[in-house]
Amino acid sequence: MLARVVRKPLTWIIVGLLVVGGGFGLYWFQPWKLVTSKTVNETLPSVGAALPAPSVTATPSAAATPDAPAPRNTLLAAGTLITHEHTTSGTVRLVRLADGRTQLVVTDLSTSDGPDLRVWLTDRPVIQGRDGWHVFDDGRYVELGRLKGNRGNQVYDVPAGTDLAGLVSVTIWCKRFAVSFGAAELAAA
Repeated sequence: MLARVVRKPLTWIIVGLLVVGGGFGLYWFQPWKLVTSKTVNETLPSVGAALPAPSVTATPSAAATPDAPAPRNTLLAAGTLITHEHTTSGTVRLVRLADGRTQLVVTDLSTSDGPDLRVWLTDRPVIQGRDGWHVFDDGRYVELGRLKGNRGNQVYDVPAGTDLAGLVSVTIWCKRFAVSFGAAELAAA
């Protein structure tokens, strides 16, 4: 009889621990993200040839002079995403806008959904394979924000005043598990 009384509270303790552990595991790992997907298609800034100088017969405007070309968006660097922890593809471009702001443009992104994904500019080189999964938080990085979606075209503002010198790569970084889902080396334009 005593064994039966002891076993019942022990059973409830075990069940309680399993429920708490299961809840923690669901929160931490978010396994449903293995089968979810979010597509984002933002308007991307164009990077093209300079606008022609105004004609000498055109009425001069206060904003432009015949000697000064109109401001335009400029490509600073670009790269192609490679796979790290999760299959990842797409391209990245670092663009200085005509108004002076800098943006990271991610096009044709395809990666897995995951918990706590961020977009970082970093000073670490991109390394193929497992050796490259954990290097990006070892040096200098600038977080541009949470990944907006795991598919599509996205634009991230680089914080004003960011020193871009030495920032040579982009990573889709899982902050929760300190691992890169994918990364791209930035080659100067």
